[in-house]
Amino acid sequence: MTALRSLLFNIVFFAWTAVASIGMLWVLLAPRRVMVAMVRFHLGTVAWLERTLLGLDYEVRGAEHMPQGPFILAAKHQSAWETMKLHFLVGDPAVVLKKELTWIPIWGWYAAKSQMIAVDRSKRGRAIPSLIEGAARIKAAGRPIVIFPQGTRVAVGKHAPYKVGVGVLYEQLNLPIVPMALDSGLYWPRRSFLKRPGRIVVEFLPPIPPGKPRGQVMAELEERLEAATDRLVMAAGGPATRRHTPACG
Repeated sequence: MTALRSLLFNIVFFAWTAVASIGMLWVLLAPRRVMVAMVRFHLGTVAWLERTLLGLDYEVRGAEHMPQGPFILAAKHQSAWETMKLHFLVGDPAVVLKKELTWIPIWGWYAAKSQMIAVDRSKRGRAIPSLIEGAARIKAAGRPIVIFPQGTRVAVGKHAPYKVGVGVLYEQLNLPIVPMALDSGLYWPRRSFLKRPGRIVVEFLPPIPPGKPRGQVMAELEERLEAATDRLVMAAGGPATRRHTPACG
């Protein structure tokens, strides 16, 4: 049954996304707020497909920990699922991503119009300055900044080191960091055809206030975020992370 439901969902999801992506090209000429509204509409239909075809829903815990105004959301990244829910979790997020992704036809056009934070890695020494420049613009606009501290999707139970980017943003922007734990990889595994029914849990942890040394913050963020993620994953029957080493600054 899981395989059949996954097959049906994947067919409808990719077909509908292709139709919507082409059909909404006109919003690239409209004000950004119009495009954001249309993207939220599309993502809302995807969430409905998840509930209807997969039996997959989600709940949010700790939303009261998100500050008013701009902040840094340091999110665990286990699946493509959370990238499609950020607009509902934090409003109008600006996600840190590789600049090359904005060159992808159609998808990249929407990402550029959304004013994400595109990191330029084409020239030596440009990655960090482009990250800071882009994030500073987002802070001035009052939007939350989303960064995946490990820099990529990491499967449940696996460990990957935390990158320095989140520490640089914390240090340069003088903003709080809100860690976001989840267990999405149990239900929507990375690079997997199968999606499992159930209830994904997303949990926002108390913020780390600005003003601490970068090394201390990196270690605290990794310790808290990995512990919370393990708690959610194990409560749902998944494995603990096999390696848990605090990050260096």
